[in-house]
Amino acid sequence: GALMVSILGEVVTSTDWALFFIAFLVLILPFKVKIVEHNLEVFLFIMGAAAVTVTNKWTMEVIMTAAEEPIMKGIVPAVLVAGFIFLYGQKAFQRFMDGLVKKMNLGVIIFVSTLVLGLICSVITAIISSLFLCEIANTLPLDRKNKINYVIIACFAIGLGAVLTPLGEPLSTIAISKLSGPALYDGGPCCAGFLYLFDQLGILIVLGVILCSVFAMFYVKQTGKVEKMGSNEEGSIREVIIRTLKVYAFVAALFLLGAGMEVIIFKYLTKIPDYVLFWVNMISAILDNATLTAAEISKAMTQKQINAALYGLLISGGMLIPGNIPNIISAGKLGITSSEWAKLGVPLGLVLNALYFVVVFVLGINPTLGL
Repeated sequence: GALMVSILGEVVTSTDWALFFIAFLVLILPFKVKIVEHNLEVFLFIMGAAAVTVTNKWTMEVIMTAAEEPIMKGIVPAVLVAGFIFLYGQKAFQRFMDGLVKKMNLGVIIFVSTLVLGLICSVITAIISSLFLCEIANTLPLDRKNKINYVIIACFAIGLGAVLTPLGEPLSTIAISKLSGPALYDGGPCCAGFLYLFDQLGILIVLGVILCSVFAMFYVKQTGKVEKMGSNEEGSIREVIIRTLKVYAFVAALFLLGAGMEVIIFKYLTKIPDYVLFWVNMISAILDNATLTAAEISKAMTQKQINAALYGLLISGGMLIPGNIPNIISAGKLGITSSEWAKLGVPLGLVLNALYFVVVFVLGINPTLGL
């Protein structure tokens, strides 16, 4: 604790220690304990409730927001509606994909689908993109391991691309609402509009999506063995409803976890220089990155700090299942476990983080479009 105190000049309280311990459990238990791995929503909900309890934050408002948040953000309605559309359009979509697989090289299909989903998600939302991804993954002639690898790499692409407009994901909506209005100081960030993030991050984000697509094309291998993924309830109304309820529980749990963790986020994260913040934001692998955006991003920061924080949050969100809505939806629909996800998610996230760190901080390249 002394090290933490001397670095940031903050006294580490027993509440802080309890929150660090909860974060540690969230990072470790899903990989070590089978029952936690198979009931991730319930586990995260308990951890979120524990974080709120430890910080004494239980109010009617917190309970109501946790209950309403998944619906108000449009996540649950989108999953439900899209679930039914896919349920009844599945056969036609499968026929279309089967035709494509016969005519086109599988590597090309993987490249194009990752690229298109990664770029279009900022318009059709990351939720709809990830539901498309699950359908595509299930129709491709791949074994389980390669399907999982394809889904994880595509989720990184979707997680990156969704930031380009406020329609894409909650993170971009929150960032833009926090940065709209006049600047707090001369030359400070201000007046964020619809294309603000596209202008600031667009070039490096689009390059990141292309990089993921190329990587997927070469990394995902056709082994001759084809496996279907997902529950046995596939294609039933019951399955659509169960998946929607799971996503609801997941988002509510992440809201509670974020509400509890706000104490240490405000106390420690907001005092960190941009190049360190970039790495510290790897905690967005377990905390909803929209929650961290709400806590961290402010007009008091420099544009460079804001961009650094956002790059860190966007990349690290792909590393573990709770980090991003596309991961939550895909893992839930296809039955991917935490350890299966982490096998590729963690190393890929570390490599992407290192690449962005070198480009943005070491080489100082962060081109804007100057819109």
